[in-house]
Amino acid sequence: MNDLRTDRMLEDLEELVVCESFSSDLAAVARSARVVAAMGARHLGTAPEFLVIDGVTHLRWTFGTPKVLLLGHHDTVWPIGTLATHPWSVTDGIARGPGVFDMKAGLVQTFHALAGLGSLDGITLLVTGDEEVGSLTSAPLIQDSARGMAAAFVMEASADGGALKTVRKGTSLYTLNVHGRAAHAGLEPEKGANAGIELAHQILGIAALGSGATTVTPTVVSGGTSLNTVPAAASVGVDVRAAEVAEQERVDAAIRALRPVVPGTRLEVLGGPNRPPLEAAMSESLYGLAQKLAAELGLGTLPSASVGGASDGNFTAGVGCPTLDGLGAVGGGAHADHEHVIVADMPRRTALLRALVEAVR
Repeated sequence: MNDLRTDRMLEDLEELVVCESFSSDLAAVARSARVVAAMGARHLGTAPEFLVIDGVTHLRWTFGTPKVLLLGHHDTVWPIGTLATHPWSVTDGIARGPGVFDMKAGLVQTFHALAGLGSLDGITLLVTGDEEVGSLTSAPLIQDSARGMAAAFVMEASADGGALKTVRKGTSLYTLNVHGRAAHAGLEPEKGANAGIELAHQILGIAALGSGATTVTPTVVSGGTSLNTVPAAASVGVDVRAAEVAEQERVDAAIRALRPVVPGTRLEVLGGPNRPPLEAAMSESLYGLAQKLAAELGLGTLPSASVGGASDGNFTAGVGCPTLDGLGAVGGGAHADHEHVIVADMPRRTALLRALVEAVR
């Protein structure tokens, strides 16, 4: 770890954080990609491919015949202008700023880890630009990059206490639209088909689909046009989290089997599985290797965690690539005002990533 200088890491981290990269602002994401590309070129000695898909800018470095995939993203959830209220700062060993934990510190650690390798042969580094909005344009790119790889290391931020993420629930996202028939609520409500009442029935049924670790959560609800009109339309968004593919499939089948209760109404289901689960079997061997290497590096106990949030590691595991997630920054507050990184852990996590890449490659 002698070559891992914290001051240089912080210089790089500041450069990334002050270049805001809100996922929904494609110009900002493109600007961020140029900054990330230049930083990567300094550390890795070569420029990446710029892959622009539906206006979203992704970056990929490939060295020799790929065997190990390193995966991260440079977009954040923070709207442009957040720096005014959440400025970049380092105080008492804690770095703060929009996206510092999720996941710009992970990108810095990745570049510094790879820069210390004698050779980059066998490595692919993919940095996407739309992870925070569901990876809609990058999912096929991630899956194609992961197929046939010996390992995928995901540089997302760690779980509490620096834990690696060995299990991630898969996500499914739905919109249930109810189509009814409008009528005057005072004069002739019996001539309407109340989409709001139908939606109430469906929300209760949908919420009951959760079981054990599987959560099925109705979220955004809308419907109706005025206080004196029987609503002709209503809708609900549904967030599903499942730790196993079989559970994801069970809920999907149940949602598609929903039938209306109120006469004259009709249901329309949009959406479906977004990310498959990262099951424990896909991370078990790599987590064991990480524990061994952490002990050899003097990093102490390396805990693991099962988390409900999904990442692009779900996609790599879904195509059969052994995947270890949460190798990025140690800190907390992802997507929250207290987002932060513990600076002292940056070189330690960088050393662990470097050792993992060397061991697998």
